[in-house]
Amino acid sequence: MEIFANRKIRNLFTGMLSCAAAFTLVSSLLAVCAVENAEYYIITCSLCMAVVIMILCCLYFKEQHKIMENAKTQIVEYISGNKNVSIECNDDGELYRLFHEVNSLVTILNAHAENEKNAKKFLRNTISDISHQLKTPLAALNIYNGLIQDEAEEGKLSTIQEFSRLSEQELDRMETLVQNLLKIAKLDTGTIHMEKASENVSEIAADVKEHFLFRAQQEGKEICLSGSENASLLCDRGWITEAVGNLVKNALDHTGSGGIVHIEWRAFPSIVQIIVKDNGSGIHPEDLHHIFKRFYRSRFSKDTQGIGLGLALTKAVVEVHSGTIEVDSELGKGTVFTMNFPI
Repeated sequence: MEIFANRKIRNLFTGMLSCAAAFTLVSSLLAVCAVENAEYYIITCSLCMAVVIMILCCLYFKEQHKIMENAKTQIVEYISGNKNVSIECNDDGELYRLFHEVNSLVTILNAHAENEKNAKKFLRNTISDISHQLKTPLAALNIYNGLIQDEAEEGKLSTIQEFSRLSEQELDRMETLVQNLLKIAKLDTGTIHMEKASENVSEIAADVKEHFLFRAQQEGKEICLSGSENASLLCDRGWITEAVGNLVKNALDHTGSGGIVHIEWRAFPSIVQIIVKDNGSGIHPEDLHHIFKRFYRSRFSKDTQGIGLGLALTKAVVEVHSGTIEVDSELGKGTVFTMNFPI
């Protein structure tokens, strides 16, 4: 019986049974030996047995009351704000299993509170980062617009066109920032429903290449594709295209004229790999463990236009597909990003 799992209950019942056995033994001896006035002795023994049993019960319930009061005190302290309370549950039995569940509940509540605290801190930092990121293009736009107005008064059409182009470039940066923030927020909150289907990986890679082909040609760079034509992946095509595209954009950003960006894919029995590698400037070892953080900007990077969201968005997309992403890089030789998707 589960009730006897508790040591103290076992001791209580053992004491009561011992008293009953002793009373039975003494009564039997008195009856067998035909002791004079045996009935009085038997009554006296029964009273003694009752007193002993009552004492045992009082001691047991007094101790149980003390344990319950201690548990109550700990719960009240937790409600009052002490998050480090814990109810002792160093014995067996239903009561101690209840205490263990209460301790587990406290741990879960503390974890939720810590997550909520971290979420608020992250939100505060994110808002600060967004404000900082938007200040640069907004300040540039104000300057460009002022210069455009000045040049318009002097009739310098070529200068107006140049500053208009720069204004459009800054507006594009702001739009990219806002769009990426919205995408990451949707992925974080789980409000996006992934429309997963079996997609041909070579077609996804071809779409990405086509999107960046004009830029690559303008900058004197090359995008190469390599992989099986039959490899397929269960995924949301739009989001995976976005993830691979961010890696290709990052590779183009850090590859000089004459550079080559490779998009490769491999199908194994348990995973599908999509690899994006380049022969660009590489990533400094100090940055390798931070590049997937939002708004992270390396102090070694010469890229002044990036906003530090592309790789974070890629990592989020890969993880939503139950995959992992790895990076390997060597300064001056290039970088390799490997995305692993389980089949």
